[in-house]
Amino acid sequence: MPDTASASDTPASKPPEASRCVMNEIVLPNDTNGLGNLMGGRLLHLMDICAAISAQRHSEQICVTASVDTVDFQSPIYMGEVVTLESVVNRAFRTSMEIEIHVWAENPRARTRRRANRALYTFVAVDASGTPVPVPAVAPVTDDERQRYDGAARRRELRLVMAGRLPIADAQHLRALLETVVDGDGDGETGAPTSGAKG
Repeated sequence: MPDTASASDTPASKPPEASRCVMNEIVLPNDTNGLGNLMGGRLLHLMDICAAISAQRHSEQICVTASVDTVDFQSPIYMGEVVTLESVVNRAFRTSMEIEIHVWAENPRARTRRRANRALYTFVAVDASGTPVPVPAVAPVTDDERQRYDGAARRRELRLVMAGRLPIADAQHLRALLETVVDGDGDGETGAPTSGAKG
């Protein structure tokens, strides 16, 4: 099975910027827990919507959530603050896409803004009957986009290996990463990762 969407019936590739979605929400009392903080479930709901918009912009299809991982709650978000969510498609595979989401909390009165959350979602494009359909490839333009594009392939392989759906021997991107950080003399010591080894 090809790693990326390259079938002849797949639409032309798109840059990550074409899928970008930015949403703003204000935290109201019914969004908060007993401490006056935005409830995690409410934030995940907003993140799912933001990621779905990016997925549909990229694929031009109905998209469904396949998985959510690496959810990092870095800072509480308080009642009355403005939540900004920004999502973009990092990479597309045959029918699936990895979407990266960043969340910021803004206090308009104090004129402060801080990073509050980051997560990675996987969406699958489907037709009206719910059958997965091919999606356009992602064509990264900037160095940052290429780094996130490369990292997405390694993360996908790791998810498949952990789920028992891919033998570790077939995880080509993970193996390539290991080869860049492990010394060739077999002593098991690790060297400094290359600039593209972050993901």
